[in-house]
Amino acid sequence: MQSSVPLGHLYGISVGTGDPELITLKGLRLLRHADVVAFPAGLHGKLGIAESIITPWLIGRHQQLLPLNFPYTPNQADWQLAWEQAAAQVWPYLHQGQDVAFACEGDVSFYSTFTYLAHTLQQAHPELIVETVPGISSPYAAAAALGIPLTCQGQKFVVLPALYTVAELEKVLHWADVVVLLKVGSVYSQVWQVLRQWNLLDRSWVVERATMPEQQVYDNLRDRPTLQLSYFSILIIHNKPLETHY
Repeated sequence: MQSSVPLGHLYGISVGTGDPELITLKGLRLLRHADVVAFPAGLHGKLGIAESIITPWLIGRHQQLLPLNFPYTPNQADWQLAWEQAAAQVWPYLHQGQDVAFACEGDVSFYSTFTYLAHTLQQAHPELIVETVPGISSPYAAAAALGIPLTCQGQKFVVLPALYTVAELEKVLHWADVVVLLKVGSVYSQVWQVLRQWNLLDRSWVVERATMPEQQVYDNLRDRPTLQLSYFSILIIHNKPLETHY
């Protein structure tokens, strides 16, 4: 028997890359008015990034907090199971007419876990209304930290989410003006060699944990053939000299 209570709405709220002030006014309004606030659970009992961003905005409020577990693994089967389990945790609240806001680090449409959670829920419940609120993603936060424009005029811009072979980067450098590598830490030494060969070390920068209190900026990459970088590290390459500086 179908419930007579209208379904709650599912909101994907982009909360930025670390600085709590980077959330939009709309995102903050929906976050603070939702019955339930969900977010990826942190590891080893620590706060996750999205949770740490929203915590200052939820002080003194009486909302149900719902941490959801997502694995850090390339195994697709593990991810599929995690999405299904997360959807099963979220659905009872929606079914009871409660609105659920999922706090998403960065931008909700940019390589986001929320994409798969929403898809899993809508597959099982096509009547569910999902609304997303855009926000600041890591390439824009990193460019701001560096004080440079990410792109100018008609420059061609490419994002590589995870680099598995150096050949991928070299192929892109043949035609792209600006290249961003996400999660560069695990391949940094190989990438450095490519940048040296292409004479791009003076036009490349690494930003680690952009906008977070522990943010680190690395320029002068010519002197940095090795770096011990965290998972949240991004590299920006300008394939041509910058025409504009702030």
